[in-house]
Amino acid sequence: MDAPLRATLLSEKTMARLAEWGEVAVNETDKAEKETVKQIIAGADIAITSWGVPQLDKEILDCAPNLRFVAHAAGSVKGIVSDELYARGIRVVSSARILSYGVSETALGLTICACKNVFAFNEEIRNGGWVEDYSVITELFDITVGVVGCGFAGSHYIELLQAFGVNVLAYDPLLDEAAIAAMGAKKADLDTLLAESDVVSLHAPALDSTRHMINGRALSLMKDRAILINTARGALVDEEALAQALRGGKLKYACLDVTDPEPPAADSPLRGIPNCIMTPHLAGLANNGKLKIGAHVADEIGRFLTGGTLVSEITQAMLATIA
Repeated sequence: MDAPLRATLLSEKTMARLAEWGEVAVNETDKAEKETVKQIIAGADIAITSWGVPQLDKEILDCAPNLRFVAHAAGSVKGIVSDELYARGIRVVSSARILSYGVSETALGLTICACKNVFAFNEEIRNGGWVEDYSVITELFDITVGVVGCGFAGSHYIELLQAFGVNVLAYDPLLDEAAIAAMGAKKADLDTLLAESDVVSLHAPALDSTRHMINGRALSLMKDRAILINTARGALVDEEALAQALRGGKLKYACLDVTDPEPPAADSPLRGIPNCIMTPHLAGLANNGKLKIGAHVADEIGRFLTGGTLVSEITQAMLATIA
């Protein structure tokens, strides 16, 4: 990774840990150009990658014949892995699980604020009014929360919900009823989840099969005054259909940390809708939180070197179903 990015991800403590295990070569430039990467990775046994690093193709890998492990200090590994990498038996871990904790925690925060009607109350008070009618508040108790996608973020969101007295429905075609029950949820098909949930939180990857999975039909199935949370990918939602549902009063709130595209176009139908709450893709770790990524990478390298069990390994077979 480039030097400015490294400073945000790898603390002095983490760098010291790495130095205990071997010689550490770093990119001192402000870009991870392919030629620079070839120089840094030359002869390496382990490589730490991150955002902005080019794909580790044959040309780069030929510079590192001893490479056996890649620790990706970022989310998706799809931009850096190659068939050549897996063909050489090189193992790969990502930091998606660590990033996902920020996503699921943000989703929970948005869930609580939307249920409590915080956004509308804030606007009322800011404009000089006051609120004494609490009838529009829904406590996070004895309601149904639907979770679409039970990967790292979705499963942690379910875990966080266990602290509240809510019913959790989960839709994930890759998991069976027992696996979802072990998380603390009940498996449901998507239509049932949409129809029965007071809050729907999206945590699915952006795939051809999930594009606009929340469309006009899906929105029509949702309860009147339900809440939609999207901290996953903007492409999951048909934004024109969502804008109509919000303007028509079908939904109480849509809380979107992601849009399609990002940032939303100046004429996006979602801009200017009071009950559409938008944040600038901040749910993943930011600022000091990014140092968790470096600590995680160091932990995984330690486990690799000692023969421990990796917690965030990404196999080639997994690439077709993950973000």
